[in-house]
Amino acid sequence: MKKAIAALMILCMVLSVNVLAEQVNDNDTDNDTLVIYFSCTGTTKGVAEKLAKVTGADLYEIVPAEPYTAEDLDYNDRSTRATSEQDHPDTRPEIGGEDIDLTGYTTVYIGYPIWWGEEPRILCTFVENHDFTGMTVIPFCTSGGSGIGRSGDDLAELAGTGTWLEGARHSGSISENELSDWVEGLE
Repeated sequence: MKKAIAALMILCMVLSVNVLAEQVNDNDTDNDTLVIYFSCTGTTKGVAEKLAKVTGADLYEIVPAEPYTAEDLDYNDRSTRATSEQDHPDTRPEIGGEDIDLTGYTTVYIGYPIWWGEEPRILCTFVENHDFTGMTVIPFCTSGGSGIGRSGDDLAELAGTGTWLEGARHSGSISENELSDWVEGLE
């Protein structure tokens, strides 16, 4: 029985490492398309996963070093963490988790929610710390009502590298077919 439990534990560890390796992805595959996303409530994550599926892209999540709580995201409270970050454009929240090597990617979709009409500041942290030279970058956002605004242009300016296309806002309920049509329209 102890051997069976030990074998099961080893199998779980191997599977966990494989899952982590897929998320971190140092692009040791031949895939040249990547979907990067930041999501607190799961809405942007859902769209990013659908987009990765329809494009055959690798997937990478930007994870904050200090996770956001529901209280941090309370739009009705001007003293919340997210509000404070958005009120101070130079704020750069620290990214946790594993970093990603963008080498070999030629097309990068980058997704995020819209906070107070802009990209969350953690996206600024990410784009300022990565080189998008030789890549086509397509921003997309999720929002209950706000458009993408200047967020894609702002990120392009902060990145300083890459060819940034005009982005789009998607609802959390967008279908794979609708995303596929959007991607085909970019070409």
